[in-house]
Amino acid sequence: MAQLTADHIESNEALGDYLAAHEAVLLLFGGAHCGVCQSIKPRLLQMLVVEFPKMQLCYIDCAEQGEIAAAHRVFTLPVVELYFHGQPFERFIKVFSMAEVREAIARPYQLLD
Repeated sequence: MAQLTADHIESNEALGDYLAAHEAVLLLFGGAHCGVCQSIKPRLLQMLVVEFPKMQLCYIDCAEQGEIAAAHRVFTLPVVELYFHGQPFERFIKVFSMAEVREAIARPYQLLD
């Protein structure tokens, strides 16, 4: 089984490069003091490893990377954004279920090479 880790991004430029380099990316905007963020992060990682192994999880700590959060209009936590081929596909804000995220990933994920 793949290792359960999330990539951490530290600048808007690095995020742009990351999105261009990977065909499927789940961005999780969170914070160290956000209990929900810390709770869903391992669940998202597990879901990607088991069900969507081609998708990368990238974690943005909004307290440390406020510039990235502002550029993505993140005003509340958590926020999940899905990208396919560098393009935004879906966004989940504050209240959402893992099933909603799974369903949003499933169809475009099937179209990946």
